[in-house]
Amino acid sequence: MTLPDYSWLAWTLIVLSTYLTGVSKGGFAGGFGTLSVPLMALAIGPIEAAGLLLPLLLVMDALAVKAWWRHRDMAEVRRLLPGLAIGVAAATLVAGRLEEDHVRLLLGVISLLFVAYMVARPAASRPIRAFWAWPAAIATGITSFIAHAGAPPMNLYLVPRHLPKMTFIATTTLAFAAVNLMKLPPYLVLGEINLTSIGASLLLVPVAWAGVRSGLWLQHRVDERLFYRLVVLAMALVGVQLIVKALG
Repeated sequence: MTLPDYSWLAWTLIVLSTYLTGVSKGGFAGGFGTLSVPLMALAIGPIEAAGLLLPLLLVMDALAVKAWWRHRDMAEVRRLLPGLAIGVAAATLVAGRLEEDHVRLLLGVISLLFVAYMVARPAASRPIRAFWAWPAAIATGITSFIAHAGAPPMNLYLVPRHLPKMTFIATTTLAFAAVNLMKLPPYLVLGEINLTSIGASLLLVPVAWAGVRSGLWLQHRVDERLFYRLVVLAMALVGVQLIVKALG
């Protein structure tokens, strides 16, 4: 098992992305995890970034599910599971045909759509019927498979469901743990996870653990509104940079 020969800039972005994803998994500023693969993709291939991150997401999921388990809404999770499976299956069928610049372009578009969602979030808070669980979950499965970026479509459904804060965090945590497990077999078959990426993932497990613990600690101590503004700004900058890089 060998480590990837990344530059210091690439390792810096990877460590930062892993930590911020852990903070998100801990329940603080939940959408911040969407920044991870786009941020990594500025320095390494986006498909490579997704493969490196998935084992870490599974570790974070285990820690987060344990912390939030008793607050979950299993009825909502059950509504989401079929759509998540369909989305992952659909993304698996096309994943091998995507070139890196295509993925970068898609990541850039997803990043800017996430910014638009965050800006328009108050308008998205009107009540929504359970019927929309399947379309939202299918979109979540597809975007999560391609770039671990399933938060926007998931939130577009769950935020208007007006769940209590703890229940919302626990339900999204369990849903993303499920979709990440679904992604593991196709990632292995497609070669997105290999011995080199696993070596890097193992090295980053302490960073992932620290991120989750930080998220749990920060949740009641830091103003999330300021943090969300920083998330939106970062996503906008990264999204534009990825689109320029893909089209350049």
